[in-house]
Amino acid sequence: MSDYSYTPPSDPPRILHADHEILVVDKQAGLLSVPGKGPEKADCLIERLKGAYPTVLLVHRLDTDTSGVMVFALTPHAQRHLGLQFENRQTKKHYIARLWGHLEPAEGRVDLPLCVDWPNRPRQHVNHERGRPAQTDWKVLRHDLDGTTRVRLMPHTGRSHQLRVHMQSLGHPILGDPLYAEGKARDYPRLMLHAESLRLRHPDGGAHMTFTAPCPF
Repeated sequence: MSDYSYTPPSDPPRILHADHEILVVDKQAGLLSVPGKGPEKADCLIERLKGAYPTVLLVHRLDTDTSGVMVFALTPHAQRHLGLQFENRQTKKHYIARLWGHLEPAEGRVDLPLCVDWPNRPRQHVNHERGRPAQTDWKVLRHDLDGTTRVRLMPHTGRSHQLRVHMQSLGHPILGDPLYAEGKARDYPRLMLHAESLRLRHPDGGAHMTFTAPCPF
């Protein structure tokens, strides 16, 4: 990863919803959620949002290479409320991914504990001694003619790189993954992982709301 160069997309964020408490955005692939280390990684989604939404506050993150639905808080109350929903696994997240190979059976669950792979960070790995519990359900949407598989992924936990490591553990890494895919599986223009939908309770009143962003691949 020493040759990695951060070149985020220049197009503005796509706003899916905004009200007095929350802001929901379709994050572009290749854009950091929050600033990285060093001035060259200062450009990120939350900084771009501050111009129009100066009170914007972080609730959760998506990996730089992942696109899709992200929710931000616009008040401290909303940040606390949403933060507890994520912490207590009360949100529902659906992702779309394209995987290397022909995944079978048509659905299943990965239940493997994860933690950081310190000598190779930021990589994560399965670790039965020190890992934190992590569960991901999958459902095959179709097998494509090029030998790849399109799936819907439903994480029950929110560990770093969870979906990427869990799919790799099945022998079917996500296409275009610069950390966990190898060979031809890595030779794609982007990480083929998209946060398609997010269901949560609104901080003002508790009504259930679902936000979606169409998959760009």
